[in-house]
Amino acid sequence: MPPTLRRAAAGRPRAPRRRRRSLASQLFVVQIVIVAVVVAGGAVLAYLFASGQAEDAARREVTATAHAVADAPTVREAALAPDPSAVLQPYAERVRQDSGVAFVTVMDTHGVRWAHPDPAQIGRPFLGHFEPALRGQDVQETYTGTLGPSVRVVTPVFDGQRRVVALVSVGITVQSISAGLRMPLLALTGVALGALALGGAASYLVTVRLRRHTHGMGAAELSALYDYHQATLHSVHEGLVLLDAERRVVLCNDAARELLGLTGELAGAEVADLGLPGPLAAALSRPVRDELHLASERVVVVNTSPVGDGLGSVVTLRDHTELQAVSGELDSVRGFADALAAQAHEAANRLHAVVSLIELGRTAEAVEFATAELELAQQLTDRVVAAVSEPVLAALLLGKAAQAAERGVELTLTPDSRIDDGVLPPGLTARDLVTLLGNLIDNAVDAALGHAAVRAPEVAVTARVDGAELLLGVADSGPGIAPGDVTEVFERGWSTKSGGRGLGLALVAQTARRNGGRVEVGRASGAVLTVRLPLEVGA
Repeated sequence: MPPTLRRAAAGRPRAPRRRRRSLASQLFVVQIVIVAVVVAGGAVLAYLFASGQAEDAARREVTATAHAVADAPTVREAALAPDPSAVLQPYAERVRQDSGVAFVTVMDTHGVRWAHPDPAQIGRPFLGHFEPALRGQDVQETYTGTLGPSVRVVTPVFDGQRRVVALVSVGITVQSISAGLRMPLLALTGVALGALALGGAASYLVTVRLRRHTHGMGAAELSALYDYHQATLHSVHEGLVLLDAERRVVLCNDAARELLGLTGELAGAEVADLGLPGPLAAALSRPVRDELHLASERVVVVNTSPVGDGLGSVVTLRDHTELQAVSGELDSVRGFADALAAQAHEAANRLHAVVSLIELGRTAEAVEFATAELELAQQLTDRVVAAVSEPVLAALLLGKAAQAAERGVELTLTPDSRIDDGVLPPGLTARDLVTLLGNLIDNAVDAALGHAAVRAPEVAVTARVDGAELLLGVADSGPGIAPGDVTEVFERGWSTKSGGRGLGLALVAQTARRNGGRVEVGRASGAVLTVRLPLEVGA
């Protein structure tokens, strides 16, 4: 853009952004229009109905008056007299005044008036239709005569032989009918305005409440907010579960379904019916903060917070499986490092002893001492390497043996242990193997040490193929597991150690299930825990 045009565009004031009406305002306008239309329509219909009723009432009134006049003997006799007007004019006026009609007209069979409210019209022809009355029928119509538009009726006057000797016409002007509707119309207008005001006030109150709940947003903004809400729920990696006051699921996003292993329709389902482990289901039903729990195949961190005053709760879930596995591996590595440090310290002491023997000239004793130490260290290594060809498993056993020896526990490999290379199940990863056997050995060492005052702490490890299954067993010299605790030993939080988190055996059970296996609890001199995993894929 040229500089001149750029400066001109910069100096041009921006058009004010059009403010969108909120959803509450739009609904208020719609409600007011609807109320106004309904009230106006009702008022018009009521007026039309009242007008029709008034006209029907006027027609019935003039018909009754006309029949009464036509049946009067005075009218019949006057119609046959030489001067009918002399009798009929005062009689008709008296009837008109008594009945309140606009006019009472008496005429001959040719339509010439004998009586009329305006004496000047006497002797003139009647304005209107009267032919059917000559045949003995009533004629009802709305017609404009000398007094203006009127609702009128023309009826015949019969003599003793049922012959038509005269005609009587009685009418009420439309103007008088309309005047009679003035008060009902004013009352109807007042009622309509009151209804409109009441409807407007009710709509305003509803609008205020709706504006408070929608925060003044319009329909487009609410729609966009819903789209963002759905996109956010399905894109976040943390699990989110919304529960109502009765602990029923209101919302569960994709991450929560994956973490909890849930499928199908969940809206409206109760927490107790989701098939979750007991401790995890309890954590979803009470306020908790950063609690570790085991789901079907994952370790999750649970946070449950109440919403409002008894409205429900919000549950957030974070996947802690990888971190827990890495933490377990770190604990193993730390234990290996401590064992290596202890061995290095012990090796230095032994080396000092050998050097001292050589300096004292006792060469034979130095060679004998060094050879004996090497044989003791090499025996377990040779036994493990000969029986276990899998490098990860062999390294784990050697490291745990050194760690147990440092803590004063004798860890041995049973004579029937043997695992050739390539025997492990294809789906069993090195991390799962460390989780399974590492946690079993750690728990066995702790149990043996806790019972060391009764007997020397020992741990025996068995690793072999048993038919179509891989068998990993660990036995300890501890007190064993009480029969009442067998069903709870693999639950999160179960532990015999003070301050323990109770995750080790729970992770073992979870890892075994994930690999299609199971964990068995037995008892010999102490506890015996055995993991059995299928060797074939999908077994």
